[in-house]
Amino acid sequence: QVQLVESGGGLVQAGGSLILSCAASGTTFGIIVMNWYRQAPGKERELVASMTRSGSTTYLDSVKGRFTISSDIAKNTVYLQMNSLKPEDTAVYYCNIKFSWDAVKTYWGQGTQVTVSS
Repeated sequence: QVQLVESGGGLVQAGGSLILSCAASGTTFGIIVMNWYRQAPGKERELVASMTRSGSTTYLDSVKGRFTISSDIAKNTVYLQMNSLKPEDTAVYYCNIKFSWDAVKTYWGQGTQVTVSS
């Protein structure tokens, strides 16, 4: 099994920055893709950023140029650097990882709250 623990959320003023971390423990080999999702109150969960094991990245249009996903495989950690934050970025952010050895499901962290004040 795998446990994902996010950290780094908090309250920040518009224009500020935060770095979210997601540390994986347990059976962490065979990563296929690492994702960051977010869910704002009353809204659907949406995919914010994604990174494949080859390093290819994709981003939600509204965060392109402001957010960067990265990983440290040695530390089994995935990061989301968030710059130029806007109030509309306020949400609970979740990391999500797909492993090659589990064809049925992906794994989720517990989420970390990001609040951007105007």
